[in-house]
Amino acid sequence: MRKYVLESGASSLDHLKAVDCEAPTPGPGEVLIRVRACSLNYRDQLIVQGKYFGGTLAQPITPLSDGAGEVAGVGEGVTRFKEGDRVAGIFFQKWRAGPANPEQGPALGAVGAKGMLAEYVTLPEEGVVKIARHLSFEEASTLPCAGVTVWNALMCGRRPLRAGDCVLVLGTGGVSTLALQIAHAAGAHVIATSSSDEKLERARALGAASLINYRKTPNWGAEAAKASNKGGADCVVEVGGAGTLAQSMQAVGYNGEIALIGVLTREGDTHP
Repeated sequence: MRKYVLESGASSLDHLKAVDCEAPTPGPGEVLIRVRACSLNYRDQLIVQGKYFGGTLAQPITPLSDGAGEVAGVGEGVTRFKEGDRVAGIFFQKWRAGPANPEQGPALGAVGAKGMLAEYVTLPEEGVVKIARHLSFEEASTLPCAGVTVWNALMCGRRPLRAGDCVLVLGTGGVSTLALQIAHAAGAHVIATSSSDEKLERARALGAASLINYRKTPNWGAEAAKASNKGGADCVVEVGGAGTLAQSMQAVGYNGEIALIGVLTREGDTHP
């Protein structure tokens, strides 16, 4: 089989190598997955560039946290899966439900946890979930990191998102696009921002009701509050960090929430 290995000390894609090797054999309690699709997250880019938490890699890894495929074999003691099941790995291998816990372990695709960028991978049974029948492998592969992050932001805060709420999403990256679609499906009024009118039209097609080009409207926070028609957004999916947080504070309404997810910008004196 083939897998990809990111070398220790990696700082660019030049350090990502394809390697031919034997397919792994599932041990007790493990599931062998034939990977059919992977998705990319901003985190994966940071790891390749050596800019993720802790800096450059101290040891080689197989990257990427998100992937989906079908069960190709199971180890002794596995009861939840059988060959042919359509599955995905979960981001934290020991955190399937409930509050965060100190035993949840490292996330896939970083030091301490193998990643999904391989033709076959083995994962612990508790670190695998079945995927919905209506989802393609490509669609399911976007959910373990970005999709679950968005679900937590919208549905697991002080109160779950409700029809008629207003949600502001920043930009059109993976997290924001999934947030737009989930919020729209829940019946929310979605406001989307971007520096590109073309991307904003794509956001409109996905369900955004209000569009703001933040290049043309630098004070986009106040504009979003106005577009909410209720004094401010009920939830802001904040992926920018210090460079956007002040505007997000302008956009959120009373009793609203700001879900602090990413730090894509590097502006400002303080990072949340």
